[in-house]
Amino acid sequence: MSRALIVIDLQIDFCPGGALAVAKGDRIVTPINALMRDADAVILTQDWHPADHASFADTHPGAAPFSQVQMPYGPQVLWPAHCVIGSKGAAFHPDLHTDRADLILRKGFRRGIDSYSAFFENDRTTATGLAGYLRDRGIDRLTLAGLALDFCVAWSAMDAARLGFQVQVIQDACRAIDMDGSLDAARDAMRQAGVTLA
Repeated sequence: MSRALIVIDLQIDFCPGGALAVAKGDRIVTPINALMRDADAVILTQDWHPADHASFADTHPGAAPFSQVQMPYGPQVLWPAHCVIGSKGAAFHPDLHTDRADLILRKGFRRGIDSYSAFFENDRTTATGLAGYLRDRGIDRLTLAGLALDFCVAWSAMDAARLGFQVQVIQDACRAIDMDGSLDAARDAMRQAGVTLA
């Protein structure tokens, strides 16, 4: 049995000073680099949005960041523009050991649909291809870390468990947005999905 470390969206825009900063998001770089040492494979995900992405508040005239709209695939939080393709903010945190990555998976590049999970777009059916990659490599155990715990990390962990992977999330190697109780809700949902919170 092989274990992969999946590092979710450890990018400049999600760290202090970034366009959609997660408090103390930069503090998880060192523990994540340490986790890489014991992993059989390392996968990095990278939020990668066109400038007019449908999840950006700017794309919806009069809409405020962090408000919600209804999309064809369900409710969608409108975010400040972030991780725009090719921008400085879309780059990985400069101290992250990116040279250790076996795979960099970019998500959220389709204009009309957001992508929190490393496995599926937010319509819950359009696959990213990550599950097939892991299975082809014989990887069945996953450790997740990164940003943000209550959105992209949680959605990725629950999808992985639903797909039959053994999943643990290292909470000390994550930080959360925690918007309106989203952190507690995400922890409960992950536990119910069979994810181990370590």
